Amino acid sequence: MISVLRQPDMTEQDRGLSPLVTGIKGRCPRCGEGHIFSGFLTPADRCESCGLDLSFADSGDGPAVLIMFPVGTIVVLLWLITDALFGLSFLVHILLWFSTTIILSVLLLRPFKGAMINLQYKAGAIAGGGPGERDDT
Repeated sequence: MISVLRQPDMTEQDRGLSPLVTGIKGRCPRCGEGHIFSGFLTPADRCESCGLDLSFADSGDGPAVLIMFPVGTIVVLLWLITDALFGLSFLVHILLWFSTTIILSVLLLRPFKGAMINLQYKAGAIAGGGPGERDDT
């Protein structure tokens, strides 16, 4: 038997808000105004603007996995290009590309996590991981 996920009920505030744009900005998926993070990567309990309960927000390792592939590709390509052009020593390469990897990963992690949380909201995610009704109180 094939089950179809229910389309989430969209309030007037939901219409027109892109989950990717609001997620990258770290804003609430329902109102687009409040912040979804209470720390650098810690999801807030509620939106301070509209009061949306953010207990459904569990992005897990998804953002980290999505960041590994482009960052790894960029760093390896740049390593090969600079080695072919300049012939830098191994120690210089390690220092340069290790720091580049860390900086790119940290800069991309928060926007990717925000986008994933907002996409979960748009898909109707609830706390506990199962499909079903969500409480938009």
